Amino acid sequence: MKGKSSMTRFGLLPVAFLLLPACAGQSIIPLDIEKQVDQTVSFAQVKEAPTTHVGKVLVLGGEILDAMRLKEHTRLTILQLPTGRNYAPTMDRTMSRGRFLAFQTEFLDPATVPSGTRITIVGKVSGATTELLDEMDYTYPTVNILFFKVWPEAMQLPPRFGRYGFPYYGYPYWAAGPYWGPYWGPYWGLYRPFRFAYW
Repeated sequence: MKGKSSMTRFGLLPVAFLLLPACAGQSIIPLDIEKQVDQTVSFAQVKEAPTTHVGKVLVLGGEILDAMRLKEHTRLTILQLPTGRNYAPTMDRTMSRGRFLAFQTEFLDPATVPSGTRITIVGKVSGATTELLDEMDYTYPTVNILFFKVWPEAMQLPPRFGRYGFPYYGYPYWAAGPYWGPYWGPYWGLYRPFRFAYW
């Protein structure tokens, strides 16, 4: 009986491995919306000439810089970031091609998408608007949101590697310990936090 149970268990393993790629390949975007996406148009092209791409549907990843609820919609200011596997935005801000504005007609509480939130949007290009950014005029491409995905907080920070080479997200648990601080001397106290930032 024990041998039969083991055979059954191991016999199911190939089936499980066959099912894993199917689950991993499932898109986060509903099929009816994904069919509308124009894969031939990039964000860089829209940023360069927004009005020539009005009506095009794009998948855009990014990081929310600001969210504001207005009378008719919620306005999101987003730092564009390239998307990778399953449309998840990269963590590397240096890869950004600029900023854009996204508008959600249905109610969206700004408190649910605070600054720093990673998001993937399927949006229809609606044009552009020019506003003051610091001391310069900045032209934002604008899109109307058809679908959006907010990524879990655990994915907001890049993976880090601790003392034993294991990856984790966020800050190391020993960073807040009582033994890491001024007791090690002023020079160690100054430079230790920078080491944490890259782990």
